[in-house]
Amino acid sequence: MWARYVLVAYAVGFTDGTGAHIRDLARAGFSAYRFAPAAIQVFFVGLVLLDPLVVILIVRLCRAGVWLAGSVMAADMAANWFVNRDSPSLLRPSAGLLAITVFGVFVLISALPLQRCLSTAALPSSVEMRD
Repeated sequence: MWARYVLVAYAVGFTDGTGAHIRDLARAGFSAYRFAPAAIQVFFVGLVLLDPLVVILIVRLCRAGVWLAGSVMAADMAANWFVNRDSPSLLRPSAGLLAITVFGVFVLISALPLQRCLSTAALPSSVEMRD
């Protein structure tokens, strides 16, 4: 039962991330992330595809979705903390940085137990997760 709530949290979080990146690109185009080095800019733009891919895989109960979620959040946290490294307010991060960090830590902490739960699923066509 707990795994369903975690999967819903993943889906909601990555859907919100998709929306945030779409809003950024709609507002400023590909220059939305010009404050970051080129590689990080490409990553942030790429999240418009990676975040919904995570949602699709998670909704389909694919174990790869859990690994992708962990990888995306680890990279997203690292990139966001890197571009904010010189900020005097790192001890009091912005609401966006704090939300990314809290959600990222949640994903990283829950990924292995969730992966184990999904691997114990009975049948691929009718998955029943253990409580």
